[in-house]
Amino acid sequence: MGFKEIFGALPEASAQAPGRVNLLGEHTDYQEGYVLPTPLPYFTQVEVGRAQGRVEAYSETLGELRARPLASPPQGDFLDYLLGVVWALREAGYEVPGARFYVRSQVPLGAGLSSSAALEVAALRALRALYRLPLSDKDLALLGQKAEVAYVGVRCGIMDQMAASLGQPGKVLFLDTRTLAYENLPLPPGTRVVVLDLGLGRRLAEAGYNQRRAEAEEAARQLGVRALRDVADLCLVESLPFPLDKRARHIVSENLRVLRGVEALRRGDGRAFGELMTQSHRSLSQDYEVSLPELDELVDEALKAGALGAKLTGAGFGGAVVALVEETRQQAFQEALRARFPTLRFL
Repeated sequence: MGFKEIFGALPEASAQAPGRVNLLGEHTDYQEGYVLPTPLPYFTQVEVGRAQGRVEAYSETLGELRARPLASPPQGDFLDYLLGVVWALREAGYEVPGARFYVRSQVPLGAGLSSSAALEVAALRALRALYRLPLSDKDLALLGQKAEVAYVGVRCGIMDQMAASLGQPGKVLFLDTRTLAYENLPLPPGTRVVVLDLGLGRRLAEAGYNQRRAEAEEAARQLGVRALRDVADLCLVESLPFPLDKRARHIVSENLRVLRGVEALRRGDGRAFGELMTQSHRSLSQDYEVSLPELDELVDEALKAGALGAKLTGAGFGGAVVALVEETRQQAFQEALRARFPTLRFL
């Protein structure tokens, strides 16, 4: 099955974008903080052709063909993301009369690896090529975020789209989500990023994410700052009522961990960076309360198996764990965890 079999014509352009895993900087992007994601060697590929007045799309993963007029509201399916990027382009003044998409993806759904951002960026890259749009990679990231926030209705930050659009294989993207200044830094020498997926899916992820975001916004309001990014002294958050003190403590300390992580990356210090990852997980579990017992256990077992550091990745309430492992110990690490968790997938 391919584009021609579904739509009766050959595709006119194609593009791909990777999923991502976040090493440090969880739940900081919507408070204008710092993040350290890295792209994964798993891609969403999009083939595209022209259409008039509508968006049609076939998902190979889901085995679904869907189509709706351009003016349609979101309906809660995968087509929302593709209609959303076309809507965002048209809102920005670009003449995109419609499109047909064929989507293949290696990025697991529901594992916290940003399958939606990979789809948005891949679709935008394909549309940029098809309609010869004068857009930079940073422009595409911003348009992808606009599609997800303003059309799909998910109040995401900018990290995922920037990682999919600007990240480089084997590098870590240091991004200031306020200024959008970024730098690609190498992983510590002799280390590998390993994603551990128990297939948990998400539990109340959207409701929990929106609640945490609202709590962070209220904490910033009570502290009298534009965003928690502007709080440098952890002592200030202790004046907040429960649970806002815990939520703010995570975000403020997480920003500090990212900045220390950048220093560790520049030194090539894998042990220091790994320790910061583990500290991040403890904060996500205890202060931000977005972990699950299964994820806490998997982090603990990953450390026992020799990981330099491990943490949940993504919004939490399910998803996957990311570990930093020495290359020479990767096989033994995986064998130890596979013996403990027979259904565990390594990505």
